Amino acid sequence: MWEKKPILLLLLATAAILVGTIITVVLPFAWVNTEADRIETVTPYTALQQEGRDIYIREGCNNCHTQTVRPLVAEVLRYGDYSKSGEFVYDRPFLWGSKRTGPDLARLGGKYPDAWHYKHMASPRAMVPKTNMPDYGWLSANQLDPTMIKRKMDVLGFPYTSDELYSLADKNEMDALVAYMQKLGSDIPWRNAAATTIVGNLKNPYADSDHSTLEEWEPLYEENCEACHGEHFEGDIGPELDGASMEDTELFEIIYNGVPDNGMPPFAGLGADKVWQVVTFVKYYNQGEDH
Repeated sequence: MWEKKPILLLLLATAAILVGTIITVVLPFAWVNTEADRIETVTPYTALQQEGRDIYIREGCNNCHTQTVRPLVAEVLRYGDYSKSGEFVYDRPFLWGSKRTGPDLARLGGKYPDAWHYKHMASPRAMVPKTNMPDYGWLSANQLDPTMIKRKMDVLGFPYTSDELYSLADKNEMDALVAYMQKLGSDIPWRNAAATTIVGNLKNPYADSDHSTLEEWEPLYEENCEACHGEHFEGDIGPELDGASMEDTELFEIIYNGVPDNGMPPFAGLGADKVWQVVTFVKYYNQGEDH
């Protein structure tokens, strides 16, 4: 019936669009970035971190990596509470993104030590064999130019002092990018929220086996541990491994929960059975039985 009354249809359609626009566009602007949205633990970027963020944008990293934990069960279980507007109060522009060619980086800060990031940026496949991420080792050869950074920061109105900016003279673009990576999500205490509790008594189901399957479990070590602990447990970014000196349950808890203070991420996502396989591989293969 309304289609025969074009003027009325036009007015109703306009009203519906205006209501939708107010609810989805106008009101959120009034609701976000208020004092109520502030998160006490979120601090501004340092000058080095801010320059790293600019390099991150310049190199198009945000085209492959998102920076937001979505309110989905799988993501909240993995990363903790979903992202809030207060986390991005110092982001200009925000880098939430929508395409994940690479993993989300919203909670990357503190997950790995600096040495891991330097090695990963220089040669991503050295740390993640199946990645198609390009090498960025050349960033280490590009020294930061404090004069140019100061001009840029002055235009954008960032509150850094000249001393802060000129202290960057001995830093390069790789230093800045790594500093930015370590900032991401580090102000949010998500690891406690995402921690997994081990229920029941721990017992290695493979402890009494003849260990004839150790070589079958080697790919698990290669994919998850070798980049930091070396091909033959000799250590690199992470310490040398001596599985024989540790109890099975102790080694399981370290691998399962990680060691956040030392930059080792948890591997609970592998599942308990695969973690036990890694434990058995490290503990017995390391004793010289098979190599």
